[in-house]
Amino acid sequence: MSAIRTAILGYGRSGSTLHAGPIEKNKAFHLAAVCDVDAAARQKAVARFGCRPYDDYHRMLKEEPLDLAVIVTRSDQHCQMTCDCLAQGVNVLVTKPWAVNADEARRMIRTAESSGKLLLPWLPARWGSDLRRLRRLVVEEQAIGAVFLVRRVECSFSTRRDWQTERRYGGGYLRNWGPHIVDTPIQLLGSPVTSVYGRLKQTINPGDAEDLFMGILTLANGALVQVEHTIATESLPAWFLQGTRGTIVVNGAQVKVHASTPARPADPTQYSAMKAVPDKILEEKLAGSPYGDEHQIYKEIAAALRGEAPYPVTPASALELSRVLDAIRTSSDENRVVAV
Repeated sequence: MSAIRTAILGYGRSGSTLHAGPIEKNKAFHLAAVCDVDAAARQKAVARFGCRPYDDYHRMLKEEPLDLAVIVTRSDQHCQMTCDCLAQGVNVLVTKPWAVNADEARRMIRTAESSGKLLLPWLPARWGSDLRRLRRLVVEEQAIGAVFLVRRVECSFSTRRDWQTERRYGGGYLRNWGPHIVDTPIQLLGSPVTSVYGRLKQTINPGDAEDLFMGILTLANGALVQVEHTIATESLPAWFLQGTRGTIVVNGAQVKVHASTPARPADPTQYSAMKAVPDKILEEKLAGSPYGDEHQIYKEIAAALRGEAPYPVTPASALELSRVLDAIRTSSDENRVVAV
């Protein structure tokens, strides 16, 4: 089969690594063009791939017969670029956050449906080693019984000075980190979000966008999810799962499963002396990245474009994530619980 003629829009840090790397290594793809406003970035792409450089994606769409456009630009540019590429008959892979809000996401979906082309949201954490292992432990093995609370946390103590710190460009850590740490607990528990309470705060970064966010999500199955990107020099566990028969803790690559079943005392006055059945403790180390293997993801992208298998991330599921992120922001702005 002929190679998938591909263009990258935005040849910056992510475009030149997370996307150019697997495209370069996968014979199913041919990088035909790169579009970037920075001349130095275009020169690097030409030297690496021998592709055609563009500083205007409209001209690129007119001149290049493309099968796939990979959009890795500022968040506020995703929707318009996606819709323009789809309207020109080009399939689109769009990086996270695929849209600034749910309204933009709906527009992109409508354009994809009318064009008949594929719209592929990039949510690599759904391929993450932590999510895969936790899904086996929680869903398949039910290692800690029914899970009623999941806490998902990322900590950092660093600053940045790029467009991600400015609201006008769709910046902020909720959109940047939310696709990683809000989406994965929801995917793990497999139940839609019904309500959200959230808080956003700017702490140490410049600009006017948040670098800290917190959210408490209530799922349709009654479980709670607490998500947080926080500013701290010390780290909390990345995952803390509480179930009716134990707890799972993920610290970096270390996973600890503490399974326990507390007995009911014969004498109700002796609750403090309740004994569990002998505890089962499993400790192991994760292999792979919590943000997935981009080479594997691109294999599945190629299969989807060739009609061999559906792409695992549907636009509808990415839209639901956009709705949850919107609800966290609205909750913070209006100081209320928001129904989703």
